[in-house]
Amino acid sequence: MAEFRRRGIFAVFFFGLCFLILVGRFVWLQVICHDQYTTQAESNRTVSIPVQASRGLIMDRNGIILARNYWSYSLEITPTETEEKLNTLIERLSKVIPISQTDIRRFKRLLSESKRFDPVPIRLDLTEDEMARFLVQKWRFPGVELASREFRQYPFGQIGAHLLGYMGRISESDAKRIEKDGQEELYRGAYNIGKVGIERTYEDALRGQPGFSVLEVTAGGRPVRYLESTPSVPGKNLTLSIDLNLQKVVEKAFGAEAGAMIAIDPSTGEILAFVSKPTYDPNLFLNGIDYDTWNQLNTSPRKPLLNRAMRGIYPIGSTYKPFMALAGLQYGVITPSTTINDQGVYELGGHKFRDAAKVHKGILDLRRSITVSSDIYYYKLAHDLGAERIHDFMEPWGFGQLTGIDLLGEQQGILPNAAWKEKQYKKPWLVGDTISLGIGQGYNAFTLLQLAHAVATLADRGVALQPHLVRSIYDPKTHKSTEMESTYRKEMPVSKKNIEFIIDAMTTVTQNGTAAGAFRGAPYIAAGKTGTAQVVGIAQGARYNAAAIAKQHRDHGLFISFAPAAKPRIALAVLVENGGFGATAAAPIARAALDYWLLGKNSLGLPPPQYLRDQSPKPAAEAKP
Repeated sequence: MAEFRRRGIFAVFFFGLCFLILVGRFVWLQVICHDQYTTQAESNRTVSIPVQASRGLIMDRNGIILARNYWSYSLEITPTETEEKLNTLIERLSKVIPISQTDIRRFKRLLSESKRFDPVPIRLDLTEDEMARFLVQKWRFPGVELASREFRQYPFGQIGAHLLGYMGRISESDAKRIEKDGQEELYRGAYNIGKVGIERTYEDALRGQPGFSVLEVTAGGRPVRYLESTPSVPGKNLTLSIDLNLQKVVEKAFGAEAGAMIAIDPSTGEILAFVSKPTYDPNLFLNGIDYDTWNQLNTSPRKPLLNRAMRGIYPIGSTYKPFMALAGLQYGVITPSTTINDQGVYELGGHKFRDAAKVHKGILDLRRSITVSSDIYYYKLAHDLGAERIHDFMEPWGFGQLTGIDLLGEQQGILPNAAWKEKQYKKPWLVGDTISLGIGQGYNAFTLLQLAHAVATLADRGVALQPHLVRSIYDPKTHKSTEMESTYRKEMPVSKKNIEFIIDAMTTVTQNGTAAGAFRGAPYIAAGKTGTAQVVGIAQGARYNAAAIAKQHRDHGLFISFAPAAKPRIALAVLVENGGFGATAAAPIARAALDYWLLGKNSLGLPPPQYLRDQSPKPAAEAKP
């Protein structure tokens, strides 16, 4: 009984003590520390931290990666969080981590383009040793952080730069466009955006969607606990129609010359090569190009930033003649047997229009006029057709019209007529204006893309397909690939018989005409046409002398072609700025492209195109029974 009483007293004492402790703790929390914990609780906040989405890859038609991503550490300064002048901070920082003048120039350029609270990189691609040295002394540099970010990389440098474009810092104008489009959430935590080329045109597909990590943090920003997360969605991968090896062959063939070349599969509208020279390295722009390099590129007289393939506008010279001949046949102004006596000059109203070759070519029919490229024949044809019929015939072929290529920035060019001249110059159309149109001169001004598109349409016997660069888009979220095709297919209002005649005439150009030298020994039959476009006028009766003319005033050299002529696999247009005669300046570049695409032949040791490898018979040991 005594033992039971003793245990009862102990239990009462124990529970009483526990109760007193709980009451004491309650008083401590709710009375004594009430203000402290209330302030602390109110100060804790949840923050949503964006998780960068991995940008989609860009590949050529064979799966070779042209644009990829890599992760790297950079040292970044947030100016609003620093406690000293930036110059002083950078000077102190450079004693811990090497910082070059190029780094500083790039930092200042990025700083001027960034929003006030954005961190700006001062050093990129830190080594492990550099990271360790900074972390040991990080406390000395408020506002400076080590950041791990995904960076873009173009492994082939200058190859295809005007096609791929580049990424750069989100500028004020970019930010306004993003806000206008209601896409702010898609760019949270992003610092770069596609600026030009495929990177810009397909920005929405490549970008992906950012994820978010939600944390509870103190008023000082210290994480308290992790709450939830939404994973990022990677961008879509693009497979282009471009063949990287063909691109390499053509870029090498240009050497140091300026110009452009576009090759198209006429049966699909897929662009096989897209070359603009001179070019640049898009990797320079990825993390902010420094002022000196930017000024060098932007002010260079050779204009390496100009996309000559679809933004340069040029007279196309005698490459216009096959289309003029088609117009003459279609309107019934001429027949294949229509002849003239080419004496090297065409007189009209007391004015003499001379042949560029300054030779008498004698009696010529239509076929021969294309073979030897008679200016006189096409002066007369232009006069007989008239400017309005020339305009109306050329318009459906895409001259002076946007092609609709899936690349932003295409120029329209000029397909002139009387109404255009009146609107542009407030002057009437003259007969002399019409004469010059016949040889691709005068007010004619087209892009090389338009010329290549027209050539591909001719090669496909009058069927126009939208030229396009993206072959397929792969979505890693759904694991589905969407095949891209031409968005239009248009039949030219031209007789098939007339088209076949013109194509046959163009084969004589490479067999025994103006391009015979460039195509000597070719084991395939190519249709072609040379062109030489005058850049500056010369006085009547004067002779063109390239040696006496400044380089920038010399004639442009052009060449158009497709092969095999009977069933073309490739159609192309080449322009060499100030290169002189198309037969010697542009035709050899076309020959290099055709030799590679049709034969696999090249001087770079590259494997043949994939379709040729697929057609090659397998060794007996590999052949299936």
